[in-house]
Amino acid sequence: MKSIPVPDPETRKKIMFYDTDGRHAELKIKLQYEGLTQTEFFRALVGGFLEEDPSIVEFVEEYKEKKGTQSKRQRKIIADDRATAKEVDKNYALDDNELSDIFDIIQKEHPEL
Repeated sequence: MKSIPVPDPETRKKIMFYDTDGRHAELKIKLQYEGLTQTEFFRALVGGFLEEDPSIVEFVEEYKEKKGTQSKRQRKIIADDRATAKEVDKNYALDDNELSDIFDIIQKEHPEL
């Protein structure tokens, strides 16, 4: 998982939702036990969701199925899209080292850039 970026105070956005007093208290106790702040916890979850961490994707898929949030057909389309994207990444994506090597080669051949 990538490191969690700390947003610039001028461009950051507040993400907020409501829950019960009891669940909020339980969350704070559980987070304190785990040694996490609410900010760390939610940024980690959002980051994992955006980066498509497999465990978070699986949890969201199970949640949607259990709650009936999406049709089976739509969930299958999304799962197929994820599988296709993963295959494309596997076949064509460059890792950070390969990208760095490419930029080094370009810089050597075209120092004016």
